[in-house]
Amino acid sequence: MADDQQPAPEGERPRADDAPPKSPGRDKGGDRDRDRDRDKNREKDRDRDRGRDGDRDGDRERDRDGGEGTGPDDEAAERERERERAAGRFREHTRDPLADEQGEDGPTDLAAASRARRSGRTLFDTGRDRISFDRSSISSAHIGDIHLRVDAPRPGHAVRSGPVPEDELRRLRRAYVAPEGYPGLRTALRARRLLVLGAAPGTGRTSTALALLDELAVADGARGQVSRVEPDVLRLTEKLSAADAAPAGEAGGHLMELALAAPGESPPEEMDLDALADALDRAGAYAVIVVPLGAAADALVTGRYGMRCPPVPTDELLAARLEELLADRAPAGTVDAAPRGHDGLLGRASELAGRAEVKEAVGLKDLRPAEAGLVASLLAGHLLGDLSYEQLLTGCRTIAAAQAQEWFAGVDRALAGPPAAHGDRAAPRPGAAALFHPVAFRIALAVLGGASHSAVASAAHLLTWELSVQSDPETTPARPLFCDDPETDLALSRAEAKAGRVEVAGSEVDARLIWYRGSALPAAVLSEVWDRHFPVRAPVVRWLRLLADDPRPQVWMRAAVAAGELCVRDFEYGWAELIRPLAEASAPRRRIFAATTLDQAAGHASHRTAVRRVVDDWSRYGTKALRWTAAMALGYGNAAATADDTLDALARIGTRDDGEQLAVASFNAVRLLAGPGGPAVLRRVDAWTHHKRAEYQDLGLVTTVRLAVTRVDEVRDDEDGSPLGDRGDWPLPLALAVVRPELVRPMADLLWTALNTARSKEVALDALESLLRTAVRRDGAEWTRAGLAALLPAMFAEEPDLRQLDWLLRRMMRDQDDPLPDAQARALWWLADAPRDRRREEERDG
Repeated sequence: MADDQQPAPEGERPRADDAPPKSPGRDKGGDRDRDRDRDKNREKDRDRDRGRDGDRDGDRERDRDGGEGTGPDDEAAERERERERAAGRFREHTRDPLADEQGEDGPTDLAAASRARRSGRTLFDTGRDRISFDRSSISSAHIGDIHLRVDAPRPGHAVRSGPVPEDELRRLRRAYVAPEGYPGLRTALRARRLLVLGAAPGTGRTSTALALLDELAVADGARGQVSRVEPDVLRLTEKLSAADAAPAGEAGGHLMELALAAPGESPPEEMDLDALADALDRAGAYAVIVVPLGAAADALVTGRYGMRCPPVPTDELLAARLEELLADRAPAGTVDAAPRGHDGLLGRASELAGRAEVKEAVGLKDLRPAEAGLVASLLAGHLLGDLSYEQLLTGCRTIAAAQAQEWFAGVDRALAGPPAAHGDRAAPRPGAAALFHPVAFRIALAVLGGASHSAVASAAHLLTWELSVQSDPETTPARPLFCDDPETDLALSRAEAKAGRVEVAGSEVDARLIWYRGSALPAAVLSEVWDRHFPVRAPVVRWLRLLADDPRPQVWMRAAVAAGELCVRDFEYGWAELIRPLAEASAPRRRIFAATTLDQAAGHASHRTAVRRVVDDWSRYGTKALRWTAAMALGYGNAAATADDTLDALARIGTRDDGEQLAVASFNAVRLLAGPGGPAVLRRVDAWTHHKRAEYQDLGLVTTVRLAVTRVDEVRDDEDGSPLGDRGDWPLPLALAVVRPELVRPMADLLWTALNTARSKEVALDALESLLRTAVRRDGAEWTRAGLAALLPAMFAEEPDLRQLDWLLRRMMRDQDDPLPDAQARALWWLADAPRDRRREEERDG
C-alpha cells in the first residue's frame, strides 16, 4: 500500500468538516452515475413536496407580521434539516422488527429461534408427510398358524393365580433373551430369596421374573412348580408360614405382580417384605414381585429387595423371535444358524429388518418383547408371501401408534366413576395431578423433544395443571413437591437424556437434553391426543398459548412447530383456536408463533393451498397485526406459490401506510436470500431501489442495509452441515460472497447504492463499519476476511469509491471507544485495493 493511499494516522482529519467524500461515481455502464443523479433529483422533489405546505404557512405568517421572505441560506438550512429528518426516518425503518417488543422477558433471539425451529422440525420429518398417522387398514392377520394383531393391547383382567403351564415355561426356555445385568438379578434373588423387580410395563419384566424363578427352582433341586400368586404379600407370607404348607425343597417359585394403580392401593411395607423373605427362606422357596416404575413403587425398587429390570437389546431380541418363527415354517435346511446367513430365510429376514425404509417405518430405537414379536411376524409374513411389502411397512408404522394408544387409554377412568368402597369407608380418588403427570410429560416431550430436561419438566407441570383443572374444575390441583424421579419419567416414556448445550442470553451452556427413543413417537403421541381424545384439545391449546409466551426459543419455537402439526390434523379447529388469535396478538413473539405454525402446516401438500390463500388475504386486506404475521410467514418461503408472489406480497406490506411495516417486510426479504432463490431476490431488491415511487425505493434501500447487518444464523433455514451453517455468526453478505460467488456483484451494487444515497448513507456507513470489524476476531483469529476479500473490491473498484473507504477507515481508527488498529486498517485497505494494484502491475509490465 503506497503511503499516499494509507489511512491517515490517528488524529489527522481527511477533511475540515470530517464529512465523507462525495464520489463522482465510477463507470459501470453509467449506471451508478445515473443512480446518483436520479437519487439527488428524487431527494429534491421530496424536499420540495414535503416543504410546500410549510412554505405556504410561513408565507402567510410573514404576510401577517409584515416580514420579508427567507433568503437562500435559510432555504438551504431547511433543506438540510429535512434531509436529516429523512435520514432519521430511514434509520427507524432499519430497526429490528422485534424492537418494539416490551416486557421483562427481553427481546426475542431470532438466531436461537431459527436453530430451535430446525431442531423441532426433525421430530416430525420422518417421511410420513410428517404426522400423517392414518390408522392402519391391517388390524389382524393370519400368517400360517400365527394370529397376528397390530392394534394396541386392551386393558383386561389380571392373570389368575395358579401354576405356570409347563408349555409356557418350555417356550420361555427356548426363546427367552436375557438382558444385560441378568446375572446380578439372579445373584440377588438367590441370596435373599425375594426380589422386587421394577420396570416399565411391556419391557419383558414378567418374562425375566419367570426365567429367574424357573432357573433357580431347577438349579436348587427343588423342582417345585413356578406359580403366579395373587397380589397380597401378607397372604403369601401366611401361606408359607403355615404348618406343613410346603415340604422343604419343594416350594418352587412365586410370581406376584403389583399394579399399584387402583385408588387407595399402597405398596407393602419393608417389614412385610422382611417377613416374606424369612418365610421363603424357611420354605426353601423364591419369590419375585414385579412392580411398575413410578412414585408409588419408588420405595420398593430402591429398598433392600428392589432392583431395576434392564431392557433386552433389540437386535438379539428380534433375531431370537425371527429364529423362533421361521424354524417351524421354513423348509428343511433353509434357516441359518447365524442371524445373517447368505441364502436362508433367517438371513433374508435380518437383511430386510436392517433396511433403512423398514427401520424408519418402525421408528423406535428399542423394541420391547411384544413389539419385537410383532416385527418378526411381519417380516416372516412378507418372506413367506402372506403380506406385501407395503403391508409390511404399514404394519411396522402402527407400532408407535399402538404404544401411544396404550399410554393414553383410560388414564382418568378412576376419576370418572364414584369412589370405590374400601372397607368401612370410601377409598379416596387418586389425585388428578398424580394421574395426569405421566401423560403430560409424554405430550411435553413430543412437543419439546431435544430441549433441556428442565424445560420439558416445567412444561409438563404446566400441562398437568391444565389437564387437572379441565378434569376436575372444582378442586385445586395439588402435586407433591419432592416425588419427581427423572429416571422413572424417562423409563416410563421411552425417552433418553444426553449431555448437550442450550443457548442462554446468546451464549451456550451445558444442559441435559432429552428425546424420545424413536423418531415415530412424537408424531404418534400428538396424533393420538388430538384425534382420539377430543376433550384434551382445550387444555392443550391453553398450554400451547402459555408456551408461546415463554422467553426461551427452545420452548416457544418448538411449540410453534408442533402446533403446526396439530393444525394439520384439524385445520378448522387449529385456525380458530390457535392461528387466528395468536396472529392478531399484540406481542410479536406470539405473531411469529402463528407464522411458524402456518408455515409448518404449509409443509404438507394437503394444506399448502389453504395456507397460501390465508397469507395472501392477510397481506392485502388484513389488519396491521395480520400483515405483520403474513410477512413473517412469507419469510419462510412456503406461504406463496412462487418467489415472485412472495416478493410481491412483501412489497405490498412494506410500502403500505408510509412504510409502517418496512422493518418486518425487509427482514423477511433478507430471509429469502439465504435460500436457493437468492439471485431472484437481489434482482427484485435492485428493481425496488430503481422504482419511480419513493416507498419502493425505501423498501429496496432498507432491505439492502438489513442484508448488511443480518447474521447467517438469524435467517438460515437449511439443515446443519451446509456451507452457510459453518458460518453461522458471519454477516450474511460475507458468507454468501464466499459460498455463492455469483451473488457478489449484485450485492456490491446494492450496497454501493445505499452508500451513495443521501437518506440511507449514514446507516449504510454504520453497517459497512460493522462488516469491516468482522475481518478478524478479538483474539486475532481469522473470521470473515475471505468474504470481505470477495465483496470489497466489487464495491470500491474506482478511485472515488476508495476515497470513501479511506475516510471510513480513518474514522474507525479515531473511534474513542473501539479504535481500529492501524495494521487491521491497512489490511482492509489492501483487500479492497489489491485487484486494482494487480491491474496496475499488469499494465506496467505489459
